[in-house]
Amino acid sequence: MSKHVWNTKIQIIQQFDNSTEMLSDNSMGIYFEFNSEALLIVHFKPLNEVFECKIFNDNKGVLINFERDLIDEDDIEYALDVMSIFNKYPQFHIREIHQINQLQQLIGLLKEEFFNEKASYVMLKTLLKLLLLHLIRYQNDELLEQDLNQKRVFQFLELMETNFIKETNTDYYANQIGISSKRLNQILKEKLNLTAKQIIQQRQITESKRELVKGEITTKELAFHLGFDSLSSFSRFFKKKVGISPSDFKTQN
Repeated sequence: MSKHVWNTKIQIIQQFDNSTEMLSDNSMGIYFEFNSEALLIVHFKPLNEVFECKIFNDNKGVLINFERDLIDEDDIEYALDVMSIFNKYPQFHIREIHQINQLQQLIGLLKEEFFNEKASYVMLKTLLKLLLLHLIRYQNDELLEQDLNQKRVFQFLELMETNFIKETNTDYYANQIGISSKRLNQILKEKLNLTAKQIIQQRQITESKRELVKGEITTKELAFHLGFDSLSSFSRFFKKKVGISPSDFKTQN
C-alpha cells in the first residue's frame, strides 16, 4: 500500500492542540500524556466525538489517530474490545512503571515506522494492534482492581454496621476483610474520601443522635453503650463532631 493511501488511515502527531485536525469524524484518537516517569494518562476520543478540552496543556504527549477500518479488518472480538476501551472512560491513569515503559517502547516503534520513508502499512497496523492490545489488558486489569476494591468497601460497610458499637478499631475490619489496615484506609479514602476511623465515627454520631432523640436511655448510658470510658469523653467527642453538647442537642430535638 502506498504511503499516500495509508496516510489517510493513520497519523501520529507530536505537537497537538485544539486546532489539530483529525483524519475524519469516523476516526479514533488516543492521546498519551506523559505526566511524569510514574504517571501516564491515556485519553480516548471515540468515534464521532472530540477530546476533552482539559488535555490541551503544556505536557508533552503523542496523539495517535486512526480510521475505524484499521481495526475492522481484523477479527470481530478484537474490534469489540477496542471499541470497549474507547467507550468505558474518556481516560485512565497508568502508574505501573513497567506498563509505562512497555507503552513507551511500542509508541517509539510506531513513530519510528510512521516517519520512515519506507514505512510498511502491515508493520504500522501490527504495531498499532500490539499497542491497543496492551491498553485493553491494562484497562481490564484496572477495572478488575476497581471492582475488587468496590467489593471491599461494601464488605467494610456491612461489617461496620453490625459491629461499630463493639468494634471501633480499624485493624478489626481489615483482618475480617483480609487486608492490612493501611490498604483498607487507602481504598476507603479513594472511594469515599474518608478513612475507616472517620466512617466509624460518623456512624457513632448518627447512632448518638438517634438515641438522644428517642430519649430511652440517659446520656451516660449512651456513652458506655458506644464504648466510651466516661461521659466526659463522649461529650467532648460529640461536641467536636456536631458543634454542640449531647445535652444541648437533646434539648433542641
